Amino acid sequence: MTPDPITQAQFYEGTPSKRLFAWVLDMVLIIGICLLIVPFTVFTAFLFFPFLMFCVGFIYRTATLANKSATWGMRLMSMEIRESDDQPLSTGMAFLHTLGYSVSLGVFPLQIISIILMLTSERKQGLTDMVLGTVPMNKRL
Repeated sequence: MTPDPITQAQFYEGTPSKRLFAWVLDMVLIIGICLLIVPFTVFTAFLFFPFLMFCVGFIYRTATLANKSATWGMRLMSMEIRESDDQPLSTGMAFLHTLGYSVSLGVFPLQIISIILMLTSERKQGLTDMVLGTVPMNKRL
């Protein structure tokens, strides 16, 4: 079971802002990876750069979440995403979390709902977290 947000609030303090900073760091990294790929496509990747970013981002997020329950941006912010039984994300759950994140980015009202939930819910969960039962939290020392 994940830590109780009332008696162990320290696990959830600051996670919405940490998620924002982690997201920015991850986006910079994803853009960098895409820019490294572009020359290998004889620069034609610029014609479908948003799609390339989507594909690279999806692979990056799924792989890093499956590896240590956190993207590299999250790791730098000392946070992670755990399953409801307080276990690290499995590969399947990392895939589903990335899929939910991608859908919420593609459907703008879902992203707004997710942000509101992150700011107001006890465990600071976004919409995808609520659906999957995952919990973003500060990393244990």
